Amino acid sequence: MKLRTKLVLGALAATLVLGPFLVPVESSGTLSNKEAAAEFWQGRSKFVEILDHEVHFVEAGDPNSDRLILLAHGFGASAFSYKEVLAPLAAHGHVIAYDRAAFGFTERPTKWTGLNPYSAQGQLEVIDELIDLYGSGKEVFLVGHSAGGALAAGYALEHEEKLAGLVLFAPAVYGSAGAPQWLNWILDIPQLDHLGPLAVASIATSGLEILDRSYNDPSQITETTIAGYTAPLQIIGWERAFWEFNKAPRSLDIADRLREITIKTLVITGDNDQVVPTDNSIRLAGELPNAELVVIEEAGHLPNEEKPQEFATAIIRYIETQE
Repeated sequence: MKLRTKLVLGALAATLVLGPFLVPVESSGTLSNKEAAAEFWQGRSKFVEILDHEVHFVEAGDPNSDRLILLAHGFGASAFSYKEVLAPLAAHGHVIAYDRAAFGFTERPTKWTGLNPYSAQGQLEVIDELIDLYGSGKEVFLVGHSAGGALAAGYALEHEEKLAGLVLFAPAVYGSAGAPQWLNWILDIPQLDHLGPLAVASIATSGLEILDRSYNDPSQITETTIAGYTAPLQIIGWERAFWEFNKAPRSLDIADRLREITIKTLVITGDNDQVVPTDNSIRLAGELPNAELVVIEEAGHLPNEEKPQEFATAIIRYIETQE
């Protein structure tokens, strides 16, 4: 091989190997998670350290209540999604709405020891520790929406004895989520891992399109709603965290184990859910051995936002029947 050819091939190889690292990857965020939370929640924010990161939550009701109602949000959302139902639920227990890893105002770790907080198992551990910290000796009702509903169902499979009740609304339990295990080694290639945050940054705009699809009547989406979904994008490093979330293993294989969830479960869906089809929730209620189904009319994927009164009433009635 001629020297010139060797030099060209060597330069090409170096470009392929080193080129991606020359691309600047900077966050669009300008605030720490605590600064952004203080600005948005106006002093209502609280934090607790679990799995090497500080989990953000807001609460309502009496912390000394003998009942804990723990609220887990769906993909792209945060505790904000429950804002309109905190007060009515608070009349029936201590309510905690927390932000899952990579969302809301929870800290965005880039290093950890032990469980990956962005993985399904890591997120189940967060639920378990929140219940141990704030629900010990109490009746615990776990409420999960969409991907958070899949987590709630997964938690019931492992720790049903800790729950007094389970509420799944628009739960994404059919199909898997997250990168397949076999793909992880590709996503962890240093060059791809470096550029990954750039690849997922588009969620800043595409997320609002998903929000439109999540409402039966998109005209109900206010500037306040948009601010609630976009405020976490002010956090430094939100892109890196979202990349870590997307490459983390999150499949729980719940669909094949539904018969193992024997606790009385409330399944809620909007009658026009375009994200997790209404028929999926109806199917789930039929496959769970002990489920009640509530279909909220003129609601999409977010009945807690579109129809907060009907949503809260359904949960309160369910809780009261478990007494």
